[in-house]
Amino acid sequence: MNAHSSDGGARRAGRGDQTNVYYVRNKAVVVPPGYLVVGQIIGVHGLNGELKVELYTDYTERFATGSRLFLGEALEPVTVESMRPHKSNLLVRLAEVEDRDAAESVRGLWLYVTEGDAAVLEEGAYWIHDILGLRVVTADGLEIGVIDDVFATGANDVYVVRPSGTVNQGRDVLLPAIADVVDHVDLAAGVMVIHLLDGLIDV
Repeated sequence: MNAHSSDGGARRAGRGDQTNVYYVRNKAVVVPPGYLVVGQIIGVHGLNGELKVELYTDYTERFATGSRLFLGEALEPVTVESMRPHKSNLLVRLAEVEDRDAAESVRGLWLYVTEGDAAVLEEGAYWIHDILGLRVVTADGLEIGVIDDVFATGANDVYVVRPSGTVNQGRDVLLPAIADVVDHVDLAAGVMVIHLLDGLIDV
């Protein structure tokens, strides 16, 4: 059982068909309906328009040569000319960004794909934007709080739960996204039911 950040690893502030504001590592991003975030342009590399992209997808194939992405809130269609790894990020050339000046002009913008192009998730995996905002309760009905963020540890994702009332003395609850903890998820009801293992909260 895990939250899957395959595409669109962003925290959603609202639900529905309207344009949503998400928060990624405390940075706001507007996500139009029908689209998912896959990366953010965080810098410029060299003089030829190469962009440093921070990934918000598990699939670097999103940036394969010839791939079509959408740039910024205007959803400008762009085409990947080249991609190479750079530390924990990617260096990406877009056909529409021809030099350093053009690259500087798009610094900070987000890159999107359409939801129709989203990867198919394996069983027991969920889009992060579906997990965020879920109420967390125990099997016997104890209200723990609301999932406010998700982060990866390497072994598994961890859900950051904003506590209800005095649960965990008001401190965030960190839930490992593993089968021993997560009993089931009901997206329609907006609820995640968990097994509260010893040590997860301060009683």
